[in-house]
Amino acid sequence: MRRGVLLALLALALPLAAWADGIDITNQYGFISVSLSGITSSASQLKSFGSVVAPSGHALGYVNFGAGAFSGTSLLQDGTFSSTGSWFDIVSAGKYGGLPKGNLFTGSFVGPITWTVTSAPGSNNLTFTLKGAIEGMLYTGRMVSGTTTQFLYSSTGQLPKEIGHINIGNTHLATPEPGTMGLLATGLFWVAAIFRRRRTAV
Repeated sequence: MRRGVLLALLALALPLAAWADGIDITNQYGFISVSLSGITSSASQLKSFGSVVAPSGHALGYVNFGAGAFSGTSLLQDGTFSSTGSWFDIVSAGKYGGLPKGNLFTGSFVGPITWTVTSAPGSNNLTFTLKGAIEGMLYTGRMVSGTTTQFLYSSTGQLPKEIGHINIGNTHLATPEPGTMGLLATGLFWVAAIFRRRRTAV
């Protein structure tokens, strides 16, 4: 009876432990096309995906995202972009760390995406933060959710031309890494095997 209870507790702990850390992702560089009608990124380099980090001067792949219309009347003021018709995709080149080639994450924004002006009023060098919740499918087939924060910059000469740049982006997906799931499953298997061996020995 006591052994059965212990196994049940371990089984319940499996999903909780596996979801504890999630996957942290960084992207850097690339361009944005931004206006009151929406925002679209291109050529942002995927620098890390979980424990896999790109070698210096290289990228694991790329990150692309886009969102709908802006809520305000000027991009020089805080506001939100619409998640309607949005996307957020992470693609691997399949060259480093054993990551498969192709889509690592395919999803979209959920709810309003905040646009915050972080540069000083009157500055020629403009900086912004784009932040939102995302949902989609991981390459393993699991549906996951998370958040992304993109740090962007432009200038008073470029912004009217709808030109911007990505400094760095940080994304967190609340999902287990495959290695964690494997280790926990292996541990449960061996615990069950030990209990079974003891039972047959009695």
